[in-house]
Amino acid sequence: MSNEKKILNHLIDKYENSKSFTNTNKVNQRFRVKITRLFPKYADQSDYETFSSINESISFLERKGYVKAEIKRANVCESVCLNTDMLDEVYEYLGRIPKKDINNELLLLLEKYKNKNEVLANFCTEQIERIKDNRNVQFFSNDIGEFENVLKAVYALYMVEKETYLRDFSIQVFRDSKTFEQISSKVTSLLFDYGDFPERESILESLNIVKNPTYVNFKGQGVVTINGQTIDFSKLDGDIAISSPLIDSIEDVKVTGKGVMTIENLTSFNTFDDKSFFVIYLGGFHNTTRRNFIKLIHKNNPDTSFYHFGDIDAGGFYILSHLRRMTNIPFIPYKMDKETLEKHAEFTKKLTPNDKERLKRINEPDFKETIEYMLENNCKLEQEAVKD
Repeated sequence: MSNEKKILNHLIDKYENSKSFTNTNKVNQRFRVKITRLFPKYADQSDYETFSSINESISFLERKGYVKAEIKRANVCESVCLNTDMLDEVYEYLGRIPKKDINNELLLLLEKYKNKNEVLANFCTEQIERIKDNRNVQFFSNDIGEFENVLKAVYALYMVEKETYLRDFSIQVFRDSKTFEQISSKVTSLLFDYGDFPERESILESLNIVKNPTYVNFKGQGVVTINGQTIDFSKLDGDIAISSPLIDSIEDVKVTGKGVMTIENLTSFNTFDDKSFFVIYLGGFHNTTRRNFIKLIHKNNPDTSFYHFGDIDAGGFYILSHLRRMTNIPFIPYKMDKETLEKHAEFTKKLTPNDKERLKRINEPDFKETIEYMLENNCKLEQEAVKD
């Protein structure tokens, strides 16, 4: 970047982040920068080539009328001040799109997507206010096209009704197999911040977007009928994994034990040996296919109790709360209480600041005592540490 453009871009940045830009200033503002701040070597006048080159750039900008320079003895420039009467010419010289024009485009997009779904309503409303307050729009990196793709993806994700491969989704929405992957980190961050998801890492899977085929593992006291074929899991020594597409072919599930147990982590599923439950490993997340399967079990076994076994931390509670809300089944927490924490105190870990903030936001009444204990004792527990 040339010296001239470096000076002007810095001054324009100051202007665009000021109250003058939003017409909320009560006094006239001047947008000034010290030359030595932009060019530290300028202070060393023995470097004549650098000193002379910067002075020539400043003189050029003054002749154009873009800046007013404060010159001291020995032709040393102390600072330059932006001429706000020449803003249009400065933008044109820089080849820079004015922030007002960018904001107008952003507002049009935000209004377009504001009513598409609840997440977009929350996000777009917040960003419109941020623009009014002259704050940066979240997940916008000075690329209008990319930003619209992010909004488009958030809208399209809620329309996916069955498991879809990530690249297939990208082709369906953007007609390109790689576009979604390029923006997926922004999409998941937006969804996590403005949606209702227990864990950032499982957001796409919970919305039916997967990179590879996924499976649901079963074992224990249950009889499953698939395409007319009946499997009595109680007679098997171990579990069976069924691919997600095949789950839709399950016609009936009869629970022959005392309840259904969903388990958050694979290691805990493998070591869980209470033979009185029909046990399901959900792969760390639950999407539409899995939720429909759980609802089918509940529908066919209305008097059966449903339990969930997960980590005793903010993520574990969020997953359980989300599972309850999305299935409308009153899942009972299994070994996710104060007593389990006390019994396994030697295996607990300290809470992070983020853990504490997330725990404070959980409002489920039956978690209250456990969460208070966790905050008071600065502890959390992974379910793998619970052995009995």
